[in-house]
Amino acid sequence: MNKPFKPKRRTVLKRIVQYSALGLFALLSPFVGSLVQSTQAQTNVKVINLAYQSSGDIVKVRKVVEPRFKALGVTVNWVGPFAAGPQLIEALNAGKVDIGNVGETPPIFSQAATASIPEFVYIAGRTPTNGTNQGIVVKANSPIKKVADLKGKKIAFQVGSNAQYLLAKALQDVGLKISDIQIVALTPSQARDAFLQDKADAWVGGDPFLAVVQSTNTTPIRILRNAAGINTLGGFYLGRRSFVTQNPGLVRVFLEEAQKAGEFAEKNPTIIANDLAPELKLDVSIVEKVVRRSAYRLRRLTPAIIAQQQGVADFYFAEKVIPRKIDIKQAIVPTLLYQAITPDNIK
Repeated sequence: MNKPFKPKRRTVLKRIVQYSALGLFALLSPFVGSLVQSTQAQTNVKVINLAYQSSGDIVKVRKVVEPRFKALGVTVNWVGPFAAGPQLIEALNAGKVDIGNVGETPPIFSQAATASIPEFVYIAGRTPTNGTNQGIVVKANSPIKKVADLKGKKIAFQVGSNAQYLLAKALQDVGLKISDIQIVALTPSQARDAFLQDKADAWVGGDPFLAVVQSTNTTPIRILRNAAGINTLGGFYLGRRSFVTQNPGLVRVFLEEAQKAGEFAEKNPTIIANDLAPELKLDVSIVEKVVRRSAYRLRRLTPAIIAQQQGVADFYFAEKVIPRKIDIKQAIVPTLLYQAITPDNIK
């Protein structure tokens, strides 16, 4: 039978995350080596709530975590699909989700929305793509020929997502700001539809929606600029702070299997496309295009990656996109806890 997680240990870890007090690190050190093993063997968690987006999730479709959690007496509950990262984080902050993955922008917007300590924490990075899976799009016959021509135009995209970062950085490169365009704030699928129905002059979108439009001859398009050299972080896996603090072993199991699934996906794009196609309700050939220009492996949260994420946040503040300057490290767990949740197969 599963035994409850020891209250004393849970309390110590919770205080570490909340206050990052150096003295508590000394208290944690003697048993950090056995933390993962004991947590996996002794958990009072019966259900783990994992989020997925409408763009598809290989961990979900491959069903790789269910056997591991079943052996621990934990049932996997997939929550979603969420339209995009902002909606996923909203659910995480509300306690409806324990783990989910998003782009670099949603956690920044969420953290900037309140002065309190974030309800979420970063638990792993996502390997970046080459940027071809996302772009600023116009109709093939549009008079808009370059990014600078977007000034004053209506542009449809998901506010608070990595689409906004792509647009903001592309505009900055030509001397413009987000305030120089008209924002048509919609979910990714709604933004695509608004663009196709001529309710917006341009669209900032990504796969699988971009791949679908590119694969049809109904509406010829041009990509003014893709995300190459802009969206370089790849996104992150986030966890609900209290869940990560109290269940580091479960988090470690999830990340280990997610990494294995990512490695398999990058080596077997055709298999993954066939797995994803029924859920996305798309032709396998389109899904394979999506898979081949995606990246699925995880990576450790190095100081350099954390600094890059802080740079994104600082950019948004400087551009007056977010209301206040934030400190990304408020959502970074202490070193010893991070070591406990990070499996060896994530480099």
